[in-house]
Amino acid sequence: MIKRKEFPFDITAVGEILIDFTESGVSAGGNPLYEANAGGAPANVAAAAAKLGSKTAFIGATGTDRFGVLLRRALEACGTDTSGMQSAAHRHTTLAFVSLGEGGERQFSFCRNPGADTAFSLDGPAAALVSGSRFLHVGSLSLTEEPARSSTFTAVTEAKRSGGFVSYDPNWREALWPSLQAGLEAMRSLLPYADVVKVSESELTLLTGAAPDPAGLSRGAAALLEHGARLVCVTLGARGAFYKTAAWEGLIPVPPYPVPVVDTTGAGDAFTGALLHRLAARLRNRCDDGCFLPETAAELEADLAFANAAASLCVTKRGAIPAAPDGAAVSRFLGTGAV
Repeated sequence: MIKRKEFPFDITAVGEILIDFTESGVSAGGNPLYEANAGGAPANVAAAAAKLGSKTAFIGATGTDRFGVLLRRALEACGTDTSGMQSAAHRHTTLAFVSLGEGGERQFSFCRNPGADTAFSLDGPAAALVSGSRFLHVGSLSLTEEPARSSTFTAVTEAKRSGGFVSYDPNWREALWPSLQAGLEAMRSLLPYADVVKVSESELTLLTGAAPDPAGLSRGAAALLEHGARLVCVTLGARGAFYKTAAWEGLIPVPPYPVPVVDTTGAGDAFTGALLHRLAARLRNRCDDGCFLPETAAELEADLAFANAAASLCVTKRGAIPAAPDGAAVSRFLGTGAV
């Protein structure tokens, strides 16, 4: 038996934090209006889990501008520890302009050349956060520039050495990579460190070449398990999520309640935050830290159903962090369908 370690934090997320300018209407002159919301996939995950009751922290960087202040306050308002956040004096806070199409689907334009989000390091309090968390969550966009790239590899190495688990989101944003090949090589480079991998259906196809059909989902997820992951989750939008472990696999549908889709930004991060929240809670209640997976597939499927519900609620509002639900909202939705 692996002796249980006391971790001060359930989840620490490392990586990009930025302002999502989300389309929110049209001005009197016919021009699009944008609402500034806190975002960035790892930051979204930390905030989503914190709003559900997990003890979370975030490591990343902003500029010293007004947007940087807004981002720090947004995380702190959710209950996320920001002692690992850093300010980059000579870079602006990274900005993303999100255009919404039918069904809330998004197109991104980035103001990042480079932005402050790639300027973080593991100096000072950040190192202690990495070694003091049950789960370290990272994404692939930290690999686009230094020093974030080296810091990310240092973080996952230290997390594993300290007895924690690594959650990984190989998030694809074509505009941020010099080429498809460079992006794929970087995204795949973190797979050997990951215990949990969360991908979208299109990202699974991109990474593994798997066809977007039931057999392809299983083959693609199996290919990611071969790198060392214990759990692979493929988010499928309105169809729910597919999961695979060494022993189990299945498709978990979204709760059978219609929701008004306003903005899909952050839905996958709400899913990941909710899933890690449930997995971390299970570790807190165990007498050892050997594995985060439950003893039965039914328990894991309950975790995934909870995560699907969190994602479903997230799409009913604009912005990722503002839209992430709390535990009461998820429980109410699962029980009654109330949004």
